[in-house]
Amino acid sequence: MVEDEVGDARGQDFCLAAAWPSEDLEWKTGVVDDGLALGLIHALTPTINMDAEALQIALDTAPFDLPKRVEQFSAAEGIDTRDPQVVVQDLKDQTTHLRKLKFRYLEQNAKGKYVRVIVSDVDDATLVAPEDNKAMEAECAQKKARLKTAKQELAEGREEYRALVAEVEPEYRQLKESAQRAALLKQKIIDARLALTRLRQAHPQPHLTITAADERLAEQITEMQTLSDTIAETHNKIAAMKGSVKADTQEIEKLRTERAELEKAVKAARVNEDDGRLVPLYDKHLASLSLNKLLVSASEFDFISDNDLQINYTIERRPISIVLSFQPNTRQLASAAVSGMDEIGVDVSEQVDLYTRSNDAQGLVASVLSLARAAIASA
Repeated sequence: MVEDEVGDARGQDFCLAAAWPSEDLEWKTGVVDDGLALGLIHALTPTINMDAEALQIALDTAPFDLPKRVEQFSAAEGIDTRDPQVVVQDLKDQTTHLRKLKFRYLEQNAKGKYVRVIVSDVDDATLVAPEDNKAMEAECAQKKARLKTAKQELAEGREEYRALVAEVEPEYRQLKESAQRAALLKQKIIDARLALTRLRQAHPQPHLTITAADERLAEQITEMQTLSDTIAETHNKIAAMKGSVKADTQEIEKLRTERAELEKAVKAARVNEDDGRLVPLYDKHLASLSLNKLLVSASEFDFISDNDLQINYTIERRPISIVLSFQPNTRQLASAAVSGMDEIGVDVSEQVDLYTRSNDAQGLVASVLSLARAAIASA
């Protein structure tokens, strides 16, 4: 393609001679006489003027778009020159564009010379002699030889570059990976510094030193040991209380048995109800039994867990169950659950919430039993 362009460059001065017939070529070289030349000029003047005007319009409307091309070449400076493939592709694009520009320039230059020769006076016209053509041909031959030598050197350089690519590419990739790792490490260092700055702002002076941290740890260990001892002592107390409650429960069962036996004995004696001596005694025992029934009328105690106590009552053959939940290692009432009240149509949720907030377990039991007895009695 480059050789063809050189041929076009050489032929730009021959296009004038090729455009004219042989007799016109003789006129341009001074062989034809002046009369014939003037006749040809007058005959061809309208056509020449029309061709000149059309050529001038074509030149004016030619899509050179030079500012856009300059902008594209300027933008090419911002490409990534570190990647060989990008550089090669950009070089190909620029070479192709320059070849197109060169061809257009040669074409327009030849047309311009052609028009200037035709529209100029005969005396001022530039003569194209065979000697000029030979000199131009010799100059073109020299340029072609230099161009061929330059192309050979360029081809050798490209082959050398291709041979070096295999050696340079691994190092280039390694350097590229190293640069990426370095950028990543740099970003991590910046992030770590920002995090350290935020920590220093969030935790101003005085900072906790290693010695102070060790002392704080020793204090916490001592405190934990003390709390562990307290927990063990509390567990022992709970175990003792469980034993006491169990003994009291057995005593209640014993008293209940004795009561049943006494009731049987009373029925067997068939004492007259109208006996005035037995009425005060009967009322006294009845009040004592009512008080005892209110306080310890539970039919069964059961420890569901270390913090939960279940008390079962039987009121007029209706089972009532109260579950008291205490906070661990404290006597604070956490919650309470009552079952068996829905069957008799009594809602004790308000009483449960009230006595739970006031930490009054005895009041809660008494209130629930009172409401249950009243509901059963009214039924």
